[in-house]
Amino acid sequence: MAPLFMFAVVVFTLSACQKPDAPDQPETGRSDPLPARQYTATTDLALSREQYRDRLYGFWLGQCIANWTGLVTEMDKIGGDGPHGAFYTREHWGQPDQPSIWDQGKPSELSATIDWVFEGEGGVWGADDDTDIEYMYQHLLLEHGVSVLTGEQIRDGWLKHIYPDENTPFVNREGEKENFLWVSNQRAHDLMRSQGLTPPATSDPQLNPDYEMIDAQLTTEIFGLFAPGRPDVALQMAYLPIRTTARENAAWVSEFYVVMHSLASVVDTSLPKKDQVMWLATWARQRLPDHSYSAKMFDFVKSRYEQGVPWERARDDVYVRYQVEQQDGYDITARKLYCNGCFASGINFASSIVSLLYGEGDFRETVKIAVLAGWDSDNPAATWGGLLGFMHGKDGIEQAFGRSFSGRFNIHRTRGNFPADGIDTFQAMSDKGVLVIDRVVQEELGGGIDLLSNQWLIPVSSDEVAPAED
Repeated sequence: MAPLFMFAVVVFTLSACQKPDAPDQPETGRSDPLPARQYTATTDLALSREQYRDRLYGFWLGQCIANWTGLVTEMDKIGGDGPHGAFYTREHWGQPDQPSIWDQGKPSELSATIDWVFEGEGGVWGADDDTDIEYMYQHLLLEHGVSVLTGEQIRDGWLKHIYPDENTPFVNREGEKENFLWVSNQRAHDLMRSQGLTPPATSDPQLNPDYEMIDAQLTTEIFGLFAPGRPDVALQMAYLPIRTTARENAAWVSEFYVVMHSLASVVDTSLPKKDQVMWLATWARQRLPDHSYSAKMFDFVKSRYEQGVPWERARDDVYVRYQVEQQDGYDITARKLYCNGCFASGINFASSIVSLLYGEGDFRETVKIAVLAGWDSDNPAATWGGLLGFMHGKDGIEQAFGRSFSGRFNIHRTRGNFPADGIDTFQAMSDKGVLVIDRVVQEELGGGIDLLSNQWLIPVSSDEVAPAED
């Protein structure tokens, strides 16, 4: 890793905030860096590195709790007729888990009931697709000593750390080989292996017909945390990682999540949590082009929340409007998507907004709703578990549950070729995240580190979040 020099900066001017060059963007997306808004009363944002370290710990812990709890109901309910039709409601929490679309009449191996899945202090959290690629991206940023990964660095990292189908050491419950890649991630990996392609070519709709799937939404949120209060730089850092697998609505939704995570460090903490969440979501909504089905999905769910209808009814309305009637340009029939589009970016984004708004910033309630809402339930659960885990911090999560949790993490459950046989800790992972941000603050944000106060000092521009462009 290249050496990282820290220096103290006390006063900034806006002229010190130089915008870095953006990577080539030949397809759908912005060709210029997205400006940030002045989110504080001054032009300089001061953030405690130590407090941020604790919040990064909360991000990893919150993601793991929500991810593993969500896996209990993953693909149990996707709407329509048959056993996987009628959705769960709040009354199903604590009740027997019902089989998923691929479990052939068997409930989840994780829990016989729909309930929290924890790792106690003596256990080890296993990686899953909601955490492992984010872990890999953080590792690659440090390994290469950069703030913005190139397409070649992403491809080489994927090929080094992600097993191919035929050479994976993992098997599923039926004894079949399993490399923990699905839909667009699998397509991108195949293109890297067979043709040597690099992002963004790996999400080219002509080469990757799964570019509208959910994949990028659960693998790139962490880039928002790497650029605190500066979604412009966060989106530049996330541009190629998102377009490793996604285009158009799937990419815009992923950027929505990145913006929320970037602004989570500057939200007004004196506000009630539900107002903090609404503030973040409202700002991130500006990234979605108004004509897009993702923007219309957000607006529709928000309208149902503001009308005071129960979350179950809002979720059912999402199912009817988008999966059945395919309104607002959400055409899944033409794409002939597997299981009526249940792995698609759109329907899972709409479902995630139901849990975000109705959860009102409460970690437990938000994750519960996400787990019960249906479709690919572990993914929205993990996204909001990570965001709210960051906002609450490690101690806040432990207080919410009145208990402590394991702080160990096994990346080798799903990926390979990492140090220490793949066993890491949330504390060490948070330390590494701080090192990434040290570099980003100095090299990308035009800021610095005040060593006396142990704070990042970050210049913030005064422009608003702009929507993505076609």
